[in-house]
This record gives sequence, C-alpha cells and structure tokens, in this order.
Amino acid sequence: MQQKHILSLLGIIAGAFLFTFGLNNFIIANKLAEGGFVGVSLLLLYQFDIPLGLSFLALNIPLFFIGWRRFGRQFIVKTIVGVVAVSVASEVTQGWFQMGVQDRLLAGLYGGVFAGLGLGLIFRCGGTTGGVDIIARIVNHRFGWSMGRTIFAVDVIVITAIAFIVGIDNAMYSLVALFVAARVIDVVVEGVSNSKAMFIISTDPQAIADKIHTELERGTTLLKGIGGYTGQDKEVLYVVVSREEIARIQEMCREIDPTAFLVVNDVHDVLGEGFNPLAKQR
Repeated sequence: MQQKHILSLLGIIAGAFLFTFGLNNFIIANKLAEGGFVGVSLLLLYQFDIPLGLSFLALNIPLFFIGWRRFGRQFIVKTIVGVVAVSVASEVTQGWFQMGVQDRLLAGLYGGVFAGLGLGLIFRCGGTTGGVDIIARIVNHRFGWSMGRTIFAVDVIVITAIAFIVGIDNAMYSLVALFVAARVIDVVVEGVSNSKAMFIISTDPQAIADKIHTELERGTTLLKGIGGYTGQDKEVLYVVVSREEIARIQEMCREIDPTAFLVVNDVHDVLGEGFNPLAKQR
C-alpha cells in the first residue's frame, strides 16, 4: 500500500513536468492562453510579469481547504503535491529543449497534447492541480461528466475573458489547445477503448448467445425487457467483446435472425475473465 502511494505521488510529479514542459515550450512561447487558474496565472504573467509558479500557488491555497472538506486527507495531500509540483516545474522547465515553434496552430496542437498527457497522468494517479481540476472532480463524482469535458467548458469561459488581453487570434488558437488537451485527458484517464458492449434484441437471443459461447468463448447475459410499442416481453442479449469480434457477431445475427436489432457502445476498464484480471484494477 505504501509503495502504491509513493508511485502515485511520483506519477503526479511526472505529470506536472509533462504539463509545464508543454506550457513553456508551446503555450507561453507563442503568447497563447490556458484555462482555469493556469489561465489566470498566464494573464498575470503577460500583464505584470508575475512568475506563473508563484501566482498559481497563491491562487490555489484557498482551495486546499475545500478539497480537505470534500475529499479528505489523502486527496488534499495529492492536490498539494500536484499544485506545488506544477508551480516548481513551471519554473524549472523554462529552458528545457526549446523548440522555437512559431506556428501558433502547431503550438496549440502540441501544447494541448503535452497538457493532456500531464494532466491526465495527474488525474489517473488520484491527484489534481487545484483550481478547476477540483471543480471537475466534484462534477465527475456527482453527475458522471468526464473531467476533460468539464474542464473544457469552464476553460472556454476563462479564454473568452482573457481574449482581450492576448488577442482574439491567440485566444482561438488557445481553444484548439484546450480541446486537444481535453480529449487526451479522457484517453489517459479512461484508456483507449478496444472493447465494445453489444445489446442484441432478437426473436431467438438464446441461439445467438449459444453461438457466441461456442465460437468466441465469450460470456453473455440475458436481460429482461418489454417492447415499448408492442408491450411484449423480450430478452435482450448483452455481451462485451473486442473490436475485432464485432463483425463476427454481426454475421452470427444475420445467419440466425436477420431482423435482429444491434447497438454497439464503447466501454472502458473492462475487468474480469477474458479481459483484464480484476486483481489488476488500479
């Protein structure tokens, strides 16, 4: 347990360095903006030359108390580590591998990738970088919205507010960085989905299930349902498979019941027999 806790803290620190590396090399170097408290800190940097690390730390201190009351001691410790790591790393990484990228579109794209990788790693390790990240975690817990989507929505508001400082063009390129970062965050936190959940409504679901058991060696579940239009009882077949197996199941349905109705959804973190062992859940 202690080793897992230490690895989480190291992951948060590594994420902070990834985030600030992209911030210094792409975002700040091209006078682009960020969202949340980082965006406010950038505004103070551009306008008053206040070091980003100093203002970012000062802005987050009040939120430490909110995090303590809402999530408890372990969360606030990781939040403090994340905030301090970002504050320190933002100063340390200023001279690292200066690439001199002057194309603002490329800067927005790559800045978003590094920001997403860094923030996603921090989130996956159970930490935050304070500010909007705490708000995003609360919304995620209460409403199930992805943290990347929540951060992007809030950041649009912040970007709009500071567009008058950095310029409309720069603000628009900054939105590109924010969108890319939001998508990368979701990929890092949730993983790249290679699994699909299939709902199959058929006149002979058991025959389809038997064929899946025999040919794919996948488990299935029969759910009780009622037709919304007919009012008749139905059995809905539910199965989770790999992306490569979807076509085979579609062919099975064509052979057994060409009138079958199929719905395919992305699923993440599939744990259990035939997929990732449950014991390895993070």
